[in-house]
Amino acid sequence: MNDQSPPDSPRPRSRKRRWLKRIGLGIVALFVLIQAVPYGRSHTNPPATASVAWDTPKTEQLFMTACADCHSNLTKWPWYTNVAPVSWLVQHDVDEGRGTMNISDANRGIEIEEVQEVLQEGEMPPRQYTIKHSDAKLSDADKAALIAGMRVTFADRLVADGGDGDGDGDGD
Repeated sequence: MNDQSPPDSPRPRSRKRRWLKRIGLGIVALFVLIQAVPYGRSHTNPPATASVAWDTPKTEQLFMTACADCHSNLTKWPWYTNVAPVSWLVQHDVDEGRGTMNISDANRGIEIEEVQEVLQEGEMPPRQYTIKHSDAKLSDADKAALIAGMRVTFADRLVADGGDGDGDGDGD
């Protein structure tokens, strides 16, 4: 009379394990596969066409700690910058940073008002950078010192923000 099989509880558990195992293997396979994407691995720093004569060692230290990895050709590329998808994020940030302001490029001006604005509003250095580089977090005093130091250091390369690009400052 009691020849019925036990409740089906082990079966759903086994099915669930199989699905979890498949999902886990799928994630591992995807991680391995994305390593083949070449973006984010060209970690060469172009040669600098400008040398910087910093106004003070403090300005240099602040810039090198909080800004240089993205805004110069002196980027440090730790091991994790070779592992996708982190490599993609870092490469994007460096490309964007150098495109906005690159102190290593003698042909590029420095828009100090823009630098001041993004520093004071807390946009720079970005949170994703300061998570891994806690020493890059700038106090209000550090921000003020960096802005003042950059005004002196780059006095010959300062350009007006929001102009029309013709250099006359009239906006038209």
